[in-house]
Amino acid sequence: MDEPALTRLLCSVATGETSPDQAVRQLERMPYSDLGFARVDHHRPLRQRLAEAVYAPGKTPGQCAAIVTELLAEPAEVPVLLTRADPAQAGAAVASNPGACRTPEDPDAPLSTLSWRHSPARTAQVVVITAGTADLPVAAECIATLTAYGFSPTRIVDCGVAGVHRIVDEIDTLARADTVVVVAGMEGALASLVAGLTPAPVVAVPTSAGYGASLEGVTALLAMHASCAAGLVVVGIDNGFGAACAVARMLW
Repeated sequence: MDEPALTRLLCSVATGETSPDQAVRQLERMPYSDLGFARVDHHRPLRQRLAEAVYAPGKTPGQCAAIVTELLAEPAEVPVLLTRADPAQAGAAVASNPGACRTPEDPDAPLSTLSWRHSPARTAQVVVITAGTADLPVAAECIATLTAYGFSPTRIVDCGVAGVHRIVDEIDTLARADTVVVVAGMEGALASLVAGLTPAPVVAVPTSAGYGASLEGVTALLAMHASCAAGLVVVGIDNGFGAACAVARMLW
């Protein structure tokens, strides 16, 4: 339940459309519902505007489907997200809850982000940039989450510093951005470069793409934290979802 849903419920009680007992039954679901294997946090949108998301790894397909169903049962204007779902988990969730948007759209993709009930459209300009094609799965998770929260992000791909002219060609896009997300593996240098080219807040996402000394994203993570570009914000390795939520908080 979010603030608009709670306001509608209270107004409904005030006008007599909903009885106090009916309202109590709805509020009994706050702050969470206990499914036995999960305590679903319905109160989170009221506390912080961001909804609880379902992180699929480690859950059975049935558990993923049940949690999504429980979240959708609560009246709210916030999206429901299932992240990093394998085909079995995604299939079970969609079978129980039709109408999902899936990124990538391929049902056989190794991992997908699914979303239901998107937020109203927002006008802020968000740009998501990848250093390489190998960073696209993490960027896709970020874009799917941003889209669910009502944004229409611009995607710029394969602009790593090994060919710096590629990002220079996007200077005008960066100048218009309200927020930029940079998704980069290897040595993670693109985040510093972009943060030096735009006045917008920059959220950096290190990815696990890279050879040997990239250490599955640790090198990019440390490089982004050590950036000389003032004000650069860094999330965890491969955490496209977290980057999108950071942007949503910045742009409420």
